[in-house]
Amino acid sequence: MFKVSRRHQPALPETRLRTAWQVCATLLDYPTADLLESLDGIERALADLPAELGTPLARFVAHLRSEDLRSVQEDYVATFDHTRRCALYLTYFSYGDTRRRGVALVQFKQAYRRAGVEFDPGEESGELPDHLCAVLQFGACVDVAGAWRLLLDHRAGLEMLRMALSDAGSPWHDVVVAVCATLPELQGEELDAVRRLVEQGPPAEEVGLEPYLIDPQIPVGPPA
Repeated sequence: MFKVSRRHQPALPETRLRTAWQVCATLLDYPTADLLESLDGIERALADLPAELGTPLARFVAHLRSEDLRSVQEDYVATFDHTRRCALYLTYFSYGDTRRRGVALVQFKQAYRRAGVEFDPGEESGELPDHLCAVLQFGACVDVAGAWRLLLDHRAGLEMLRMALSDAGSPWHDVVVAVCATLPELQGEELDAVRRLVEQGPPAEEVGLEPYLIDPQIPVGPPA
């Protein structure tokens, strides 16, 4: 976990940061026909963002335009639902499927509650409060400062997701690159935390396995 220092201040004006996080949350969610219909509006929003955010996001939008919806949906499921290595759950990278992760999840719920909202995943989705889309949506629509702290606290996991998507050659890598570009450059303890995760992977019950060398497959759904 990282302490928020003076260096950890958003470089973007709040309105642009909210826009960036809203766009990223939308593009990282499960792709639907509604998403494809909204691409024109997303492209207009990108015009207000700096190049380090707008360029990768525009590249991903172009990818969506070039593919049919079914193939994009199948790619999404294969990328995020069938491999632990590309989990969109921020606490997974630090805590794996251990009891300590439950404490971390409560901290996300408490952050939402302090901002006056309750996390409601809905009966069908069953999402957890550390899902990256939920955190970005929270920052875009409710509490920029609260989401900022959550992202910084779990920055190492976010960087692990970025690297995993890069290794997989996934088009969603561009979206996570944009999320990372909204945050301060990694330094000091943050770099050390990323290095430790690369070397060790998240805690797991399978003692002796090296999660980021073998990329295990899981049969159903994302890690709980």
